[in-house]
Amino acid sequence: MRVGIAGITGRLGRLCAEEVEAQGLVLAGGVARTPDPKNHITDNAAILAASCDVVIDVSRADIVAHHAEVFARSACPWVLGTTGLDDTAQSAVLEASRSIPVLQAANFAPGLNVLLDLVRQLGVILPENEYDAEIVETHHRQKVDAPSGTALAIGAALAEGRGVSLADVGRIDRQGRREDGVIGFASLRSGQVVGEHTLTLTSDTEQITISHRAFDRRVFAQGAVKAAKWLPGQEPGLYGMADVFSR
Repeated sequence: MRVGIAGITGRLGRLCAEEVEAQGLVLAGGVARTPDPKNHITDNAAILAASCDVVIDVSRADIVAHHAEVFARSACPWVLGTTGLDDTAQSAVLEASRSIPVLQAANFAPGLNVLLDLVRQLGVILPENEYDAEIVETHHRQKVDAPSGTALAIGAALAEGRGVSLADVGRIDRQGRREDGVIGFASLRSGQVVGEHTLTLTSDTEQITISHRAFDRRVFAQGAVKAAKWLPGQEPGLYGMADVFSR
């Protein structure tokens, strides 16, 4: 299997390249802002798509809509791990999934995806008017989006369990007193923290805390390559890591 990587010169992109070869696959090349022909790196996503069986995309949010169009036109399965997408980019992802298999994940770590299932169950069981929900995430100082895509995924899982929309109950910038039923977010940026996420559910009589901490970015690269191995051959549609881990 030939695997291409969009964003190959970034920290996670480089790790993905290492994991592709470590897992016995062929690294077809990558996309980056600055081409490097000797290492099969281009600035043209269409050239990469033509040379591989699947693309892992850990690039930038501002080029996701373009990638969606290119990979759909090239009929290239697409593993997307870029977060911080706006509505236009997310709509482009959905449009691409009508013609190619797309696996979109805010986080490729196995443990985090198990956590999302637990969070959904907590949302079903614990009444939103009795348990205040707060999500705190910490990342390295260079991270662009806040809250992180993973924090938003945790919030969406809880909202799904509660039968509500995160768009309606999520609170990113809070001022004043806490509203009932909201899911609050706090983002911390410091040093070179890989990624820490904690959800607390607090009632008048108890508190439940569930956390995930990544020690090494390689766990994300390993999960991304696992997704890349699974995706080719699937029917067009939008998939998540739960689909990979359930098989």
